[in-house]
Amino acid sequence: MTRHASIDTPLQQNDLFLYRLYRIHATASPLVVRMCERDYGITRREWRVLSCLAAVEGVQSSELAQRVMLDRARTSRAITSLVDKGLLRREPKPSDRREVHVFLTERGRALHGEVFPRIVALQRELLAPFSDAERQQFSALLERLQDSASRLNPGDEPLPPLDD
Repeated sequence: MTRHASIDTPLQQNDLFLYRLYRIHATASPLVVRMCERDYGITRREWRVLSCLAAVEGVQSSELAQRVMLDRARTSRAITSLVDKGLLRREPKPSDRREVHVFLTERGRALHGEVFPRIVALQRELLAPFSDAERQQFSALLERLQDSASRLNPGDEPLPPLDD
């Protein structure tokens, strides 16, 4: 009797769940990267920072690094580049000038307003093979999967909720 691979009994790398997720990411994310770089002159990391700030402006760079899942050095470089491009601004806290918070500029908001709908359209195309019910179920399963991954890796700081 020949064994067949399943998600519970992977037989090779191509059967591993995390590798399968990685392949989806590696196949689809270049579409976003090319669009951001070609059409808007920003990198994928800069997009992550800008997009995160659209939801939670006024955070410190250390909190932003956690939210975008980048180390502080990469986050700082992305922030500096976005400030140089006129898309973000840094503001020191009046009561403690060592504490700096990051905000979108009007140009940053406008750019986010252009890019985000295009990425949503790409996501819709990627998920088009699924029914509405399947997409809802998939979203719920992804939440449970993230919770499971967080429990397996308790040493890391917890990720902020997605609905912030």
